[in-house]
Amino acid sequence: MLTYSFSDEINAHTGKKTPLYEQLYDFIRSDILSGKLKGGEKLPSKRNFAKNLAVSTITVETAYDNLLSEGYIYSVEKRGYFISEDISSSLLYASSLGTEEKSKEESQGENTFTDLNSNTANASLFPFSTWAHITRKVMAEKREELLQSSSSGGTEELKQAIARHLSQFRALDIDEQQIIIGAGTEYLYSLIIQLLGYEHTYALEEPGYQKISRIYAAHRVETAHIELDREGISVAELKKSSASIVHISPSHHFPTGCIMTIARRYELLEWADEESDRYIIEDDYDSELRFDSRPIPSLQSIDKKGKVIYINTFSKTLSSTIRASYMVLPKHLVDVFYSKLGFYSNTVPVINQYVLASFMSSGHFEKHINRLRQHYKDLRNYFLTQIQQHLKGAEVKDEVAGLHFLLHIATDKSDEELKRAAKEKGVLLSCLSDYYFDKAKAKEHIIVVNYSSLDKAQIQSATSLLSHII
Repeated sequence: MLTYSFSDEINAHTGKKTPLYEQLYDFIRSDILSGKLKGGEKLPSKRNFAKNLAVSTITVETAYDNLLSEGYIYSVEKRGYFISEDISSSLLYASSLGTEEKSKEESQGENTFTDLNSNTANASLFPFSTWAHITRKVMAEKREELLQSSSSGGTEELKQAIARHLSQFRALDIDEQQIIIGAGTEYLYSLIIQLLGYEHTYALEEPGYQKISRIYAAHRVETAHIELDREGISVAELKKSSASIVHISPSHHFPTGCIMTIARRYELLEWADEESDRYIIEDDYDSELRFDSRPIPSLQSIDKKGKVIYINTFSKTLSSTIRASYMVLPKHLVDVFYSKLGFYSNTVPVINQYVLASFMSSGHFEKHINRLRQHYKDLRNYFLTQIQQHLKGAEVKDEVAGLHFLLHIATDKSDEELKRAAKEKGVLLSCLSDYYFDKAKAKEHIIVVNYSSLDKAQIQSATSLLSHII
């Protein structure tokens, strides 16, 4: 009989403990993914398991239902629950590969073991079993469709699924034909430049994600870097520039975490409406991952003049390797897009589009998002607790959403000295100053903490080491 020990530890930030059914779910899921529980192995009956663990039958039943809905286990009438035999072996392979790579690094004398600079998704959170099950189903039911090219905008099934999702969770009332699917946001940025024109000046947030700036530079378009204030990008400074297109992330700016106020949003829309060739690119890259409140309404949801191009991606919620992102064009730009750029082949494999469409339409995506929120919320709260214990005097900012936060520290070291000292101790850091185009305006002694790929042991070690470095 399986035996697990439940924790009664009260979370320092929520004042609550993790429900027993979630703890049991995590225990069983971890044993499945580690190979401790093998495919085809029978799980204890709900009644006997509950008695052995000294919990209610409802607790076991809820944990089993969650595992069942995600494909980790299956049920046989009058026989019980069994471990799924089609858990993807690729996950186990990836885990072993990661171990081998780490060992290789260690043998070469590498000291880095905690990366606070990386914002990649945690591979163990990917719903491999469900994804594998849907993939087999798609391959069995859509053989002819899989051998046909989709339109340049993507398959109708995926666009319909995305439209329903945006209607329910982002209050976007759109037609599915407004959606254009592409392999990553970088590709979509290039399409937007071709759609709107190379003669424009594109305004970017300062500080901001430097890769976006490099993409625009690679396409040889003029850019203007506009400073942020407490309400978001400065419209006053935007008006002083020659920009007619502005690229922003109003619901959760990276790296500052700033959320644009409703007043500033309307001010920005008014700016765009002053000229016919002005547009706003709304990058909503991690809008699903808010922890303590409902997602912030999108800018496009209040746009009445067709001035906002909405962009989102599945890289934060599923995996960057799936290479699936999308944009929502204003209605009057849809025909323009297909007229100018419809000759392009769609860059997302057809099978990935059908699998993702089924994953969303069957409710798995919503369940996955809910579980991600809980996991990352718990991880964030643990990180904040460790900071309180190890980094006295440090101040945390903008931790209510996304997979990063800012850590203000008191130190005599420059940011470069701080990063160098941390790397010597095995911790990779990035600072807010790294994200300024104009380095003269950069603010120092603010660490950008990315935690999506970490576990609690790494977090504990990192905060302890940082306390010595600072």
